[in-house]
Amino acid sequence: MGERPDRNLALELVRVTEAAAMAAARWQGRGDKNAVDQAAVDAMRKMLATVDMDGIVVIGEGEKDEAPMLFNGEHVGNGKPPYVDVAVDPVDGTRLTARGMPGALAVLAVADRGSMYAPGSLVYMDKIAVGEAAAGTVDIEAPVEHNLRQVAKAKDKEVGDVTAIILDRPRNEPYVQAVREAGARIALIGDGDISGVISTAKQDSGIDILFGIGGSPEAVTAACAMAALRGEIQCKLWPRDESERRFALEHDLDLDQVLSTRDLVDTDNTFFAATGVTSGTLLDGVRFSGELVRTHSVVMRSGSGTVRYIDAIHRVEWLKDVGAAL
Repeated sequence: MGERPDRNLALELVRVTEAAAMAAARWQGRGDKNAVDQAAVDAMRKMLATVDMDGIVVIGEGEKDEAPMLFNGEHVGNGKPPYVDVAVDPVDGTRLTARGMPGALAVLAVADRGSMYAPGSLVYMDKIAVGEAAAGTVDIEAPVEHNLRQVAKAKDKEVGDVTAIILDRPRNEPYVQAVREAGARIALIGDGDISGVISTAKQDSGIDILFGIGGSPEAVTAACAMAALRGEIQCKLWPRDESERRFALEHDLDLDQVLSTRDLVDTDNTFFAATGVTSGTLLDGVRFSGELVRTHSVVMRSGSGTVRYIDAIHRVEWLKDVGAAL
């Protein structure tokens, strides 16, 4: 499939997520989620054109809600090798940003060409995720209580001390009830599926396991991070109606298949970058101070397992040409 990345692309991709985060943060609390997304997309697309890579967007956020997007099949980068698949979520948490709530991120992931799982129009998946300590011990098809006990055993704690993170949606109410009945703790989130998965693998997050139905694009993107963090995500496609069931049948997508981290991104060579838009448990948000703007990012590379946190200060006048709305 052409030349593979032989450098840490994540260190270049973070320039893209920084620009997207700064653009989106200008719309924090202003109530317009599409404006948040559009600002991030415009900045991200412009910065992606400067990155040395020949990328094809496999996972383009926005299809499920008709938001502005980097579309599936779009070519990004300057056209030079390496040849890569790209998963992009200009803002994971547009609603959070629009409402001035915590936890929104600008996210970008890259992997070898042909390695990313493409769910097509099936935009939701049932998910379970854990960090390295509990990887290999859970099963998405097992009862919630069993998985909570497995995580408790792996992390040498009582079930009552285990915290599950769950996306706060009516469709996830059965998970909420099952966790409560098992006696474990719950952290409900309004949005931020990617950060929810990653939080299970972040040692100081206080989160032990993720349950629930969330976005398919977010699952693939998060898998690129979990490959670096040595955590685990398991998913199953979750069709919303009969038309999506027919789509799965017509496109040979197995609704009963349990998709592992490796199924979602079939390579040992993934790169992940995220920058905080609004402050949350994973990253601090964008902070404006006169002519200076401060960002907080994380970059990951699965080949080495390296995770870096980057605290950057940008000058406003340098950013005007990248479409960062500053």
